[in-house]
Amino acid sequence: MRNLRNVRYDGWSLPTQFRERSVTAATWDLANDSVLCTLGPTENDALIELVRVDARSKSQKHTVLASWDAPCPNADLSCDEVLSLHYFGDSLTACLVLAGGDIIVVREEPMPGEDRIEIMGSVDAGITAAVWSPDEELLAITTKADTVVFMSRSFEGITDVSMTPEDLKASNHVSVGWGKKETQFKGKGAKALRDPTMPEKIDEGVLSPNDDSRVSISWRGDGAYLAISTIEGGARRIIRVYSREGILDSVSEPVDGLEGTISWRPAGNLIAGIQRLENRVDVVFFERNGLRHGQFSLRLTPEQMALSEQHIRLSWNSDSTVLAVIMSDCTQLWTMGNYHWYLKQEIKTNTAPLLPCNPIIWHPEKPLLLVTAASNSINVVEYVFTTARGSTTPPHDHGLVAVIDGQSIKVTPFMAANIPPPMALHEITVNSNAADVAFNGDSSIAVLHQQGISLFEYKNVSASGSPPTLNGRYTFEKTESPEGFYQQISFSQNNEILVLQQYKGDSVIRRYGFNEDSGRMEEKLQDSPTSTISLLSTFNEGGLIQPFVQDMSGSLYSLGSGVHSQLQCRFPMNLPWVEIAPRDDSHIAFGMSANGHLYANTRLLVKNCTSFLVTPAHLIFTTTSHLIKFVHITDVDSLEVPPDDPEIDERCRSIERGARLVTAMPTSANLVLQMPRGNVETIYPRAMVVAGIRKLIKEKNYRKAFTNCRTQRVDMNILYDHAPEQFLANVPLFIDQVKKITYIDLFLSSLREEDVTQTMYKETRVLPGRESGVPHPNGTNSANQQNADPVNTSNSKVNRICDAFLDVLKTRTATNLQNIITANVCKSPPALEDGLLVVAKLMKEDSAMADKAVEHICFLADVNKLYENALGLYDLDLALLVAQQSQKDPREYLPFMQKLQEMPELRRRFSIDDFLARHTKALGHLHALDAFSEVVAYTQKHSLYHSALALYRYNPTQHDTLTELYAQYLESKSNFKEAALAYESLSNYVKATSCYLSSGPSQWRETLFSALSQTPPLSGAPLIDLATSLYDALIESKDYFAAGTIQLDYLSSIENAARTFCKGYFFADAMHLVALKQKPELLESVIDPGLAEALASSTELLAECKAQLLAQVPRIRELRIKALADPLAFYEGERGGDGDVPDDVSVAASSRVSTNRSLFTRYTGKGSQGQSIGTAGTGGGKRGRELEGRRAVCMRRSIWLLVWGD
Repeated sequence: MRNLRNVRYDGWSLPTQFRERSVTAATWDLANDSVLCTLGPTENDALIELVRVDARSKSQKHTVLASWDAPCPNADLSCDEVLSLHYFGDSLTACLVLAGGDIIVVREEPMPGEDRIEIMGSVDAGITAAVWSPDEELLAITTKADTVVFMSRSFEGITDVSMTPEDLKASNHVSVGWGKKETQFKGKGAKALRDPTMPEKIDEGVLSPNDDSRVSISWRGDGAYLAISTIEGGARRIIRVYSREGILDSVSEPVDGLEGTISWRPAGNLIAGIQRLENRVDVVFFERNGLRHGQFSLRLTPEQMALSEQHIRLSWNSDSTVLAVIMSDCTQLWTMGNYHWYLKQEIKTNTAPLLPCNPIIWHPEKPLLLVTAASNSINVVEYVFTTARGSTTPPHDHGLVAVIDGQSIKVTPFMAANIPPPMALHEITVNSNAADVAFNGDSSIAVLHQQGISLFEYKNVSASGSPPTLNGRYTFEKTESPEGFYQQISFSQNNEILVLQQYKGDSVIRRYGFNEDSGRMEEKLQDSPTSTISLLSTFNEGGLIQPFVQDMSGSLYSLGSGVHSQLQCRFPMNLPWVEIAPRDDSHIAFGMSANGHLYANTRLLVKNCTSFLVTPAHLIFTTTSHLIKFVHITDVDSLEVPPDDPEIDERCRSIERGARLVTAMPTSANLVLQMPRGNVETIYPRAMVVAGIRKLIKEKNYRKAFTNCRTQRVDMNILYDHAPEQFLANVPLFIDQVKKITYIDLFLSSLREEDVTQTMYKETRVLPGRESGVPHPNGTNSANQQNADPVNTSNSKVNRICDAFLDVLKTRTATNLQNIITANVCKSPPALEDGLLVVAKLMKEDSAMADKAVEHICFLADVNKLYENALGLYDLDLALLVAQQSQKDPREYLPFMQKLQEMPELRRRFSIDDFLARHTKALGHLHALDAFSEVVAYTQKHSLYHSALALYRYNPTQHDTLTELYAQYLESKSNFKEAALAYESLSNYVKATSCYLSSGPSQWRETLFSALSQTPPLSGAPLIDLATSLYDALIESKDYFAAGTIQLDYLSSIENAARTFCKGYFFADAMHLVALKQKPELLESVIDPGLAEALASSTELLAECKAQLLAQVPRIRELRIKALADPLAFYEGERGGDGDVPDDVSVAASSRVSTNRSLFTRYTGKGSQGQSIGTAGTGGGKRGRELEGRRAVCMRRSIWLLVWGD
């Protein structure tokens, strides 16, 4: 789908001082990016001059490097001839091979002892052809003695090989009939049994009448083999293939009319040659083994066929993409795609004919740069591969693509017809071979060809529409052709046509349009820019086409209204591929260099681009990593190129190796790619699809947005999540546009609480804040963020949408009944009862619609749940209707339904709720029936005490009965405290005392209260036994203050009470008690021993803490010093290089230490083994625990300051 477009045409004509001379050979000088050529020798003058030409300079600078006389040593030649001119850029040396046999070297910077011009050798028999290998290490020479000589870079002979008739036996060819008619299936005809490998006609190798008897040599691209075409025995033209070592590999099969030129494709698979037949001339291809492998016919005019002296030459470019066919009057450039050969360009030979030997020299590093050499001039011509595509801006994005094939232009609108090349939907024809083609939106096509301009009008861009029709033409005057070279064509405003021409070394822009008076196309204006123009193209701005040009420095100029105005955007260098995207009041120019650097104005985006195009929303490009990427068009500095991660980023997608962009159609959210072999593929990238859906939502075109979501499998939640408020306000519009009932159901059933604009499609749009260069902190759109809580149904996104649909659909029951059911069922949680109520209402109004509704709701939800919900509505007819839609056996539900039908209303409701395990509602029905005995039994069966107590809160007798049952239930479940409270509310203090006592010592006050509240109150021995048991329990739980209170108040033991206070460190309370009761003797017998015991325990604790500090602090300091000295080795666990840490020292606790409680676990009391020393020494009272906590905090602070403090 790509065309060749000319971007450079520089010429050099012989200056006045060389008017009597003629160019005889030319080659590339890679070191100086210039051209070397030789002038002479001729029959009248044996002088040879070596000239370097700077063809890019307007002044046509040239430098004579050397000159010498070269008389021909061979008497058979009227004058010598330069057969090969090659320049070695590494040594600044030129090598010339002359037909007379001399091999001459010209050194620009000779070393001491070297001559500037030196004859390195001579072949006495004479030389017929000579070519250097691609790696410049071997020189292959054929001589008039039918020998092949291989010479090294230092011109030492490697091997000599004779070409003899015996070489024809080297290959025993067996033809398998590549593409031949005789190899095709013919059924059971007369020739069915004939051997298909034997052709009907066998070529004998008859010479062409136009054969020039020259010898041709062509190397394979890797330099491993070379092919030599010679005439054997004066009767047959054959091609010999030799290896690099001079070993004969194969000989070609006989081909009638085969001419002398050959060119081995650098890729290595084909050797191209010319076969002249009676009525046509073919380019034929050979494999390395000498067998034919396809051909194509040249499109020659009768005049060209009649030329008897025309010798056609062939030459492949360096990357094997273009085959140059050189004829006497022109040079044609052919490319191949999908096994079809396209004639892409034709370069006319307007002055002297091209040289007979090496008329075209391709640049070895720049594949589409070539030199054409004639006897009086040298032209440097450069092309680029471009795709002639139509507009990518909606609504004109029909995917129009034009492919040049000689005089035929293949036009295909990919939106209407996805036709693979070489076919096309339409083919338009011009008078001569086309050079360039341009589109004006989707209505006009302009074709630049060799003889003029043709303008076509395309009225109906559809698959069934008529082809483009010729609307006007302009024929160039014949006087223009020798002086100028037409390069590119484009449109301007008012359907005017602009043509870029190189005229006498300057760029000229010619403007053509229709004359309103005559109605004919004519030239209106001629403009000569001050700088050389390399590109002429257009961009769309505000619906109008705007032409622009690019000069050699990378500056861009607008050509609107015929006035040159420089655009604000520019490139750091000249770029062959450019597209401009309008952005607010400015422009962004995107351009790609030949080495794959993609620029946005002067900013380099990527370095591995292979093709790109621009839509209003995206910059789309392919990379050498076989990825296609999408960049949202924003400000130049804010353009974000996605990473190479197609698995998680939808702006990046994997494509086939070598695929390139053809065109994009944002309206249909797809783009077309062409594979290396020529076939095309249409894909729907998620980035374009989602961008198109968002645009449609913004335009409130919900019908098309829904269709795109459905077709491209995009989550339909985006229809709401992209613009929630707009969607809820336009639900009637959505329903009216979508219309189809099943489509509305599909949307409702696809709803989820997730906000897809924050998850699935977060990376496919321009993020808020990116416009001003400030990205959102979380990379998400906070304006659309929904804090939906699936549990909170009042804030549920799904419920909001369903309620909005129900509000609209409640007046459209006749047409959208199914959608009403779906909206209820799709709520979160599903509103099955609401849906069933709709069915129940329809059962009374329209039974047919009710049947359809219940069938639909049973399809959406679990029929068993629907059956239960229908029963829960106490509507037996509705439940029976739902049960009939299920797989239930009628013998299961019909008897149950009949039984329910016979019951009274309240009893039926109780039975239904009991069946559905809705026990609370069933209990309410029993209360309404005033069946208290059943209430009691049902309450005990299902533990419904809270509900029962609430129902009978105003009936004291029943309430007390239920409370006693509840207390018994709590006591059986070991909830003694709650049971005691229940018994206490019933004044059953005996049971309350028992339950309080069982609940634990913390309830000792409530226990004693209940015991003293009994009738009669508990006293004497039972009260003492109760107090004693409580005292023992409190001692065990270390509540010494409460235990001392019981000893004082209920056991009347002052001594034991003081002793208990001392155990809990309540010394002040103990001394107050002794003084209050006037027992001074207890100070010495109880208080003093308690103080001594407490002092001993505290002293022991402090000693242990001191010992641990003295043992651990030095080690901690040592570790701190090591951490500061070498943090990496310390924290990574690597041993330093000094080796001063002993093996038996470890920071981690040993197994012996880990089994005991550490210093701090003794303070906290949370160790795994052993008894807490601190607790044992200080007691378990509240004040003791506070003291232990304060000590632990002080110890931690002391250690921290000691280790890390300054």
